[in-house]
Amino acid sequence: MYFRFSGIQTSSMVTTMKYMHRTLESELKRRLFTGKALVLYGPRQCGKTTLLKHLTAEYGDDVLWMNGDNPDTRNTLVRITTAGWRRLLGNRKVLVLDEAQRIDNIGLSLKLITDELPDVQPIVSGSSAFELMNRAAEPLTGRKFEYRLLPFSFGELCVEHGFFEEKQEREKRMLFGCYPDVVAHPGDEPQRLSELAGSYLFKDIYALDGLRRTSILDKLIQALAMQIGSEVNCSELAGLIGTDGKTIARYIDLLEKCYIVFLLGAYSGNLRNEIKKGFKIFFYDLGIRNAVINNFTPLASRSDAGGMWENYLILERIKKNLNQPFPPRSFFWRTMAPQNHEIDYLEETQGRLRAWEIKSNPKAKAKIPQSFLKAYPDAQTGILTPENYDDFLLS
Repeated sequence: MYFRFSGIQTSSMVTTMKYMHRTLESELKRRLFTGKALVLYGPRQCGKTTLLKHLTAEYGDDVLWMNGDNPDTRNTLVRITTAGWRRLLGNRKVLVLDEAQRIDNIGLSLKLITDELPDVQPIVSGSSAFELMNRAAEPLTGRKFEYRLLPFSFGELCVEHGFFEEKQEREKRMLFGCYPDVVAHPGDEPQRLSELAGSYLFKDIYALDGLRRTSILDKLIQALAMQIGSEVNCSELAGLIGTDGKTIARYIDLLEKCYIVFLLGAYSGNLRNEIKKGFKIFFYDLGIRNAVINNFTPLASRSDAGGMWENYLILERIKKNLNQPFPPRSFFWRTMAPQNHEIDYLEETQGRLRAWEIKSNPKAKAKIPQSFLKAYPDAQTGILTPENYDDFLLS
């Protein structure tokens, strides 16, 4: 028996764009039918549905797809019982719940499957880590594997297009980003990014806690876009935008949990004059960032090219480290005045430090500050430029 009302689909009913290999696929496949739910976080339109469609293709119509954006799905699952799941699934062995953060009691619903229907593999995806974590965390403790998917990485695009070919696209990626729909339609990037930023990515933010679209949030996003690569001060932003620091901090937290921006905190260890509470904000996709400020001007004539290069390298490094069993912790480093010594990017892995200074101009003089080298003599250090970043993003 097949359920055909709106919001519920068999695998054959789900259409996708051309598949490009995702690094995460092999790990997800390894975890299928191991007795736990698979939970996949990531921004809207980053390729979650396409990946899950490809992952489950071999199971054909044994896959039941449901979408939490659909009211019928939410109404069906709000008080579902084990018997209800049995009726809904029939003989199917795989359940995929897309945009699951929209479904009330999703954690309890999935717990019923993992506990009472061990032959069924539940797979859950969500574009809001905030809501899905809150709704699924406690009931699924010990019953799930969690993963994150972002727009295409440099490594994934190298596999698809070839290493040298993809390196030649670096400026395009810095201007237009790596969302699948944007990458798949060269020449039409600005329009597609405008649609993506306007219709999809901020949808979850406005749904959280009854938040309404306001000029404050729009101004904040634009202000953050203009400050990539720089430290962010919530009080200064509040004064600029016309609100209070707590509101700014709350909105930044929501932007982070909906995969619009990510924070890089300050590293402190051995020196008294290291800053300890500062942070920088970067965008999870530079195309979205440039769409927010409506600027797709070539890099050669931009004043923000250095910040974009820093955002690009740090973002791609984070993509590379994503979903590792023990991923490194990421930071920047700076001392207070009058020194103001700074390092753009640090990683700490099981007590070991690695540090890189990032320069967009290969000919620019750059060195690691002596104050850092003296404080952390065992740290590995390096300078990253457009001429030597390959290993940083691939090795």
